[in-house]
Amino acid sequence: MTDATPLAIDRSLSIRTVSEERVWVWLSAGWRDMRRVPGVSLAYGAAFVAVSFLLSLGLWLVDMVYLVLPLAAGFMFIGPLVAVGLYDVSRRLERGERATLGEAVVAWRANVGQIATMGVVLMLFLLAWIRIAFLVFALFFGASPPSWDLLIQTVFFSVAGVPFLIAGTAAGAVLAAVAFAVSAVALPLLLDRDVGVVTAIAASATAVWRNRRVMIGWAALIVLFTAAGMATFYIGLALTLPLIGHATWHAYRDLVVVAPG
Repeated sequence: MTDATPLAIDRSLSIRTVSEERVWVWLSAGWRDMRRVPGVSLAYGAAFVAVSFLLSLGLWLVDMVYLVLPLAAGFMFIGPLVAVGLYDVSRRLERGERATLGEAVVAWRANVGQIATMGVVLMLFLLAWIRIAFLVFALFFGASPPSWDLLIQTVFFSVAGVPFLIAGTAAGAVLAAVAFAVSAVALPLLLDRDVGVVTAIAASATAVWRNRRVMIGWAALIVLFTAAGMATFYIGLALTLPLIGHATWHAYRDLVVVAPG
């Protein structure tokens, strides 16, 4: 690692430049945290799996199951918010404190106003993605949403689905890249320090830009682990969500240096 460079808008924060190998250190540290408190980590992940099942069931019952795919893809936008409790668990373990599921669930209270504001920012990204997904679908297939069976057949097993997937993936990738840049370490920072959303976003964007090769790899791993979890009908998220959440805390600690006092 090289020397840290002060953040332009807050001299109490500095951003490190790290080597590409650090992503494996973050994952290793995240796995270590999971092994120290497996009950808390897996229960947290299982709770999200249950919510995902209930949401999917609700959409099916109201005949809006076509929203499952864009919402599943949109998880990348709100994932950092969902994992706030996991950041708190890793923070407590780092300090030698006891970590419980109850404390993890209410971790947002540490900086409630700013974390809530960051949540609104991420929700706006999610809503923008859903809108874009509908517009791209309408462009290729018309405005009427198909049934679930027809949706899968049309999108994944037809010639017309190829340009749709290319266009949708390209549009989603641009939006996701921006969302990742502003949130990669923003929420761990808001949990850890009494700073504002603007400072947290600036720190995150600066960390991503100065470590863009590392962070591209890190983002790819997050997508891979999340997709693997969802491919098992959400069940795998009980493992992959805590792993990525704990590892993100260690990424934050590696990339952002906070001046003492």
